[in-house]
Amino acid sequence: MAQIRPFRAVRPAEGYEARIAALPYDVYDQGEARRAVAGKPLSFLCIDRAETQLPEGTDPYSPEVYRKAAALYAQEKAEGYFIQEETPCYYIYRLTMEGRSQTGLAACSAVSDYLSGVCKKHENTVQKKEEDRIRHVRALEAQTGPIFLAYRKDAVISELLAGETEKTPLYDFVSEDGVRHQLWRIQEPETVNVITERFAEAVPCTYIADGHHRAASAVKAALALREEADQAAAGAQRPQDGRDRKENPYDYFLSVLFPDEELCILDYNRVVKELGGGRAGELLSELAKSFRVEPLPGGGKLPEEGPSEPGCFHMYLSGSWYGLRLREELRRERALDPVRSLDVSALQELVLEPLFGIGDPRTDERIEFVGGIRGRGILQEKADRYGGAAFALYPTSISQLMAVADAGRLMPPKSTWFEPKLRSGLLIHELFDGERD
Repeated sequence: MAQIRPFRAVRPAEGYEARIAALPYDVYDQGEARRAVAGKPLSFLCIDRAETQLPEGTDPYSPEVYRKAAALYAQEKAEGYFIQEETPCYYIYRLTMEGRSQTGLAACSAVSDYLSGVCKKHENTVQKKEEDRIRHVRALEAQTGPIFLAYRKDAVISELLAGETEKTPLYDFVSEDGVRHQLWRIQEPETVNVITERFAEAVPCTYIADGHHRAASAVKAALALREEADQAAAGAQRPQDGRDRKENPYDYFLSVLFPDEELCILDYNRVVKELGGGRAGELLSELAKSFRVEPLPGGGKLPEEGPSEPGCFHMYLSGSWYGLRLREELRRERALDPVRSLDVSALQELVLEPLFGIGDPRTDERIEFVGGIRGRGILQEKADRYGGAAFALYPTSISQLMAVADAGRLMPPKSTWFEPKLRSGLLIHELFDGERD
């Protein structure tokens, strides 16, 4: 069952929350990150991507970047931009985007749940990206970006959280992208205990929705700190039995847990930068073996709506839009497997690899991924610019994500795009509480 704990959050002092809160570090490339922090010295992105505070051309993985991040964090705490809670608390984090809200519980989730599989993943991680965040976490001695977790809705938990949101929030602001962020603090010991116990009783597992690299990095940093503590204990001739090791803040990682029914996954689309020598007519002929292919009304005009259901795709090719519908026999066959039933899998296995020669989309430079938040017009623009093709997909569902994770399987890369994004810097989990051993 899921183990969660309250924590003594470091958070923005009153009045600074909107200036500090920032989108996750990994939604930006280097140029975008520099532009995002221009004129915004308190943006947490300055700490999350500290190379933006150093001369252009600085290696983002150089030691000075992590030293700069730690120095900025320490400075802003010393200057009063951040405060820390006196006692461990839970928090309710509500995001509202375009009239739709999702309400989650900000808590610390157990590293042991990740290691045992109670906290389930559905994506592979890249070692270089893991190492970056491990070094960042170790430098700051804090986790600064929450992992986005999902769980199957529990009516008791939902009722508890709904009651707390009737109170006055700690924070209530609208970010530049129009998303409203509200945060409530739960500090009454009795309510805190009820929430902890209810998760342990009613939530058998959690699912990483977004933040696989942050989760893996938090866990590996915790394991390294455990090993260092064991070595120190051995040097001091103290017991090293794991059962005798006291629980430390680093044994938990920062997370926000959302009930599955409230989550929204957007489409994650693809642009192929070149046709690989194949003519449009030949491609259409090959596609017809696996799909019903029909020109969409309007020819080269962007369709008003995206694909209407799973198994349907829109393709932009040589100035025209087409509808692709997976043939029924293939749909039935693929439905038997939780990974092969995904539209992203069908596109990869039936189109991208055999027709464009894209065997590994994680490394092939001929493919570009475009999150649904950017709209579909950008697909047509990019395909025209590259002289390639674009594919608009129907979004993966949260139930599909859970089915893949429950089966112990992994999704193809770039299968899900969650919106709205959690902000970094609103709640920070420090790895040590008081004096170290």
